Amino acid sequence: KTPDATLPLFEGSYAPGTYYVDRGTTPKEAQKLINDRFTNDILSRYSTSTAAVVPLEQALTIASLIERETVGHDDMRLISGIIWNRLFANMNLQLDASLQYAKANKASTATWWPKVLPNDKYLKSPYNTYIHAGLPPTPISNPSAAAVVAALNPLNTPCLYYFHDKSGELHCSDTYAGHVALLKKYYGQGK
Repeated sequence: KTPDATLPLFEGSYAPGTYYVDRGTTPKEAQKLINDRFTNDILSRYSTSTAAVVPLEQALTIASLIERETVGHDDMRLISGIIWNRLFANMNLQLDASLQYAKANKASTATWWPKVLPNDKYLKSPYNTYIHAGLPPTPISNPSAAAVVAALNPLNTPCLYYFHDKSGELHCSDTYAGHVALLKKYYGQGK
């Protein structure tokens, strides 16, 4: 699926960045600017042979999760590897970023990326990756080119579990027991 000349654009098809427009720019002109950036920054890196293995919407969905689950670009390929590991193992992804997206799409939510609370893991939404297997139905954000590259080039890792500590450092483990031990080490309790 690629952006076309009609509004609105689909989720995940806005390349992040600053867009400069002149006063009086029409919606169609603004959309062309957005489409051109998406084509140059994202689609130009996405070959037809890649599309045969990982469809564009799937790549954008994984990249959007990576974008929201990482603190910076340094961890993107590792998070990508963990997401792919979970998908290949038929595990639920259990990603807080997808819960934030589900919560933010409710009329009662005051912020776009609300804090995830323990009860949110039971939220009835197709974006709740704690209760639904596989990827969410659409991207949850507009991923950067770096996140798309990471989605298509995951780091080979045995890790299945991860978290960021209070300073933003990523910790991962290949077992749930190892994950809980790391959580206890950094936070004093299991999650």
